[in-house]
Amino acid sequence: MLQDIDKVEVATSKKELVWQSDKVKLYHYHNENATCKIPVLISFALLNRHDVLDLQPDRSLVKKLMEEGLDLYIMDWGYPTRQDRYLTMEDYIDGYLNDAVDFIRKSTKNDKIHAMGICQGGTFFTIYASLYANKIQSLTTYVAPFDFSTNACMLYRWTKDIDVDAMVDNLGVIPSDMLNAGFGMLKPSADISKYFSVMDSLKDKDKLMNFLRMEQWKNDCPDIAGEMFRKYIKDLFRDNKLIKGEFELGGRKVSLKNLDMPFLNVYATEDNIIPNESTISIMDKVGTKDKELYAFPGGHIGVFVGGKSQKELAPKVANWVISKS
Repeated sequence: MLQDIDKVEVATSKKELVWQSDKVKLYHYHNENATCKIPVLISFALLNRHDVLDLQPDRSLVKKLMEEGLDLYIMDWGYPTRQDRYLTMEDYIDGYLNDAVDFIRKSTKNDKIHAMGICQGGTFFTIYASLYANKIQSLTTYVAPFDFSTNACMLYRWTKDIDVDAMVDNLGVIPSDMLNAGFGMLKPSADISKYFSVMDSLKDKDKLMNFLRMEQWKNDCPDIAGEMFRKYIKDLFRDNKLIKGEFELGGRKVSLKNLDMPFLNVYATEDNIIPNESTISIMDKVGTKDKELYAFPGGHIGVFVGGKSQKELAPKVANWVISKS
């Protein structure tokens, strides 16, 4: 079976490059059936590719959201190289993200857009929405970390002890292989069991392709700009400044009380990467009264690719966004 597979394709939904700045790109998905007149911008984590949101036609969050009527754009954060070592969180949020939002607002003639942030992308969009509330119609976050005080996950413990200054000063750009090794240690048994399970699928092409697509996505990870990583780890993971109301971006205090637009916060009950309490804690901190917490019964990745996600979560999210338009 393996010898008959020439290419593993992911992210096949039709989209068009509409804006670019340096290595960062903005794509617009073709959706003739869009009923939501206010566009939605999706921001995924910088340390993974957004392709997992469109893994294959029957496991595509993007495809399902479009079927439900949303007009989607997506950020492609690119692959930073050593020359990008000095890119900061300000460059990503005040620069690239804000410029992409303004491009969509201008090109679609909308004063505001719907924001959808996933994992680290949810944290970034929450910071953005607190600073640029006048540009955001609604905010949806999936499995995003906000409160870093917990030690319920090994990832949160490690980040409080690593010498991030030494890492950035010596490496410049943080290698994706190093980060992936850390994530792999969060649940070592998962890597072992998946290879046993795939042995039973070698004669089932559909199951084998599912496995290969996910493996391709997991191994296609960008490196991380050093200065962005330094502030992200020190100010958020270590000092927990966002939830405390002490976080600053570009010399401005980021107050979650300024987040006054409708807010939908999705967390995965079995998440082994982002502890539930890290996501839930923000609900008492935001300024908006129009807020909803949604518990998804599954794991971190299942939010994007699981069957229940396609059947229940995506329609729920799409209907919520449309209701806020």
